[in-house]
Amino acid sequence: MMVYAVLILDLRLSGCRSLKEKRGNIKPILNRLHKEFNVSSAEIEKNDCWNESVIACGLITNEKKAADAQLNQILHFMENHWRNIDIINYSITYL
Repeated sequence: MMVYAVLILDLRLSGCRSLKEKRGNIKPILNRLHKEFNVSSAEIEKNDCWNESVIACGLITNEKKAADAQLNQILHFMENHWRNIDIINYSITYL
């Protein structure tokens, strides 16, 4: 059985003062998530807001347990590696 899983992170970027600065912070995060966890990731909402962002990370696997473990690793990775970014809310959806 195939499992599609998506982690949605609602973020606040406390140090950003412009959209250019925001892009400079978000792009390395998206690249690092892809490199470290082999997930697809993109900014999906709040593109025009300079101090907030919504990022989605998606993956396909054959077990829900494996997807849950990997998405929780991503959540902890974000909390530990980007101290200037606050996770306001998150959700995990399985399709």
